[in-house]
Amino acid sequence: MLEPLHIVILAAGKGTRMRSQLPKVMHPLANQPLIAHVRRTAEALNPASLITVAAEDAPNVVAAMAPYPCVIQRERLGTGHALQTALQQHAFASGWVVVVYGDTPLLQAGTIRRMCATFTEHPNTGVVALGFHTDNPHGYGRLLVQGGMLQAIVEEKEATPLQRAITLCNAGIMAFRTDLLPALLARLDNNNSKQEYYLTDTVAHARHLGVDARMVEVDAGQVLGINTRAELATVEALLQQRLRQTHLEAGVTLVAPETVFFSADTVIEADVVVEPFVVIGTGVRIASGSHIKAYSHLEGCSIGSNCVVGPYARLRPDTVLADDVRIGNFVELKKTTMGQGSKANHVSYMGDSRVGQDCNNGAGTIN
Repeated sequence: MLEPLHIVILAAGKGTRMRSQLPKVMHPLANQPLIAHVRRTAEALNPASLITVAAEDAPNVVAAMAPYPCVIQRERLGTGHALQTALQQHAFASGWVVVVYGDTPLLQAGTIRRMCATFTEHPNTGVVALGFHTDNPHGYGRLLVQGGMLQAIVEEKEATPLQRAITLCNAGIMAFRTDLLPALLARLDNNNSKQEYYLTDTVAHARHLGVDARMVEVDAGQVLGINTRAELATVEALLQQRLRQTHLEAGVTLVAPETVFFSADTVIEADVVVEPFVVIGTGVRIASGSHIKAYSHLEGCSIGSNCVVGPYARLRPDTVLADDVRIGNFVELKKTTMGQGSKANHVSYMGDSRVGQDCNNGAGTIN
């Protein structure tokens, strides 16, 4: 990045369609909150500042973003108002401000880089919006593009029948030149059907100031937002596909990839074999040459090189296997360290234990 990059995550929405007391952005995806995925994408860009706009009744969102600052949007008056709230407490001296959403976890850092590159490629650009094509545009705002320039973003409720036929839709993610942002936000009003301050109106205001607005197109799958449990399940499936592909490309053998479920933080070295129907929770590391057999469940554990785990094994948090360990069928370990070459091959439970090297734990035992 040639200019300072500032990222604002909007995360104050009620999420009423989730039918939950939990804030929408705290619902788990690949065993991490939605907003944790957005945070990780933002951190990959090494921004000069990372700010989250949260609701006052969501202290867990503030905690999830620590130590990064959060500002509280006490009145939910739209996306424009949310960014105004952030700007009241944090001045952005130079560079670009990119606005993303806490419920859009599949967005990739490369897409944000493309948006920011537009400012340097086209120096008169003041606003960049992210758009996508879809065969079913119902519910989305439409991007009005003419001669390669973004003319306006029209919310569906405000769109004419002709505009609703447009299939180029607004992803909601926008980028701004910091020197223009205060003036653009000051021009927002709530003269619309929702009586909200739409951030999308900044496109028309930029044009009135003689500044260009442009659009960067992205695949629809990358900007899927989550508003319901069904949409959460859809995005979970897409993320699991992405994680499986990442591990396959890193040299991991997945015998039946579609049956293996990963956490976002799973670390697996090359030449590991994972058999069907394995579930991997958070905090798992598996070293090269190990073999995870079918129907095993792993969470919060570290597995050394050339280990064999399963089938039907369960490794619980704070379990550490040294190299060449064998854990067999229906063996459960919790807070247990197994020394190099040791084994527990049959129907055992081991908790809060330390096992030395080359030990054999007998069948049917409880430690």
